[in-house]
Amino acid sequence: MTRRSHTHRFLVWHRVLPLVALTVTLVVCGVIAATPTGPARDLLYPVKYADVIRAASTRHDIDPHLACAVIKCESGWDENAVSSAGAQGLMQVMPETALSMEALGLVDAKAYDPNDLLDPEVNIEYGCACLGYLQDHLSSLDEIIAAYNAGIGTVQGWIEDGATIPEGIEYAETRTYLERVQSAYEGYQRSYPNGITGA
Repeated sequence: MTRRSHTHRFLVWHRVLPLVALTVTLVVCGVIAATPTGPARDLLYPVKYADVIRAASTRHDIDPHLACAVIKCESGWDENAVSSAGAQGLMQVMPETALSMEALGLVDAKAYDPNDLLDPEVNIEYGCACLGYLQDHLSSLDEIIAAYNAGIGTVQGWIEDGATIPEGIEYAETRTYLERVQSAYEGYQRSYPNGITGA
């Protein structure tokens, strides 16, 4: 074998192997994504604190799948997450938001201390209360999700100016956030058709 043919064969494999690896990866990811239940769902759509989420979601009349989607996108299920803006915990609740939920009478601060937002149970209660509040004051799921990110006043301002959501979202971050949460929400609905505490 000449040196040139050896080099040519190396270059061919150097190009082909990454394509083969990419194809295999895409096929595996497709199979996992198409699997609605079992180990694959635990990887793609994990659920922790299912009983807490279900109870808080029931109290605030929201879909537990939505709460899970928000947690997945906000913190990746990291209960100790703290953003540079000061949002805390699983649902990345701002301290001011928690105090607002308390002031509106939506959360009992004696049972759920707003100063303890890194406690998963407390955080989920305030996060679900916020989602419930948004649901009561907005008219679509897109508006609710956008407002969880951008604030209800911002979203209502866009709507008052004649915009519709999602078309009228002015923040790139909020647009991306909406897409991510919608995708996660659909994934949780597919993966847990009998509820997040069911099989």
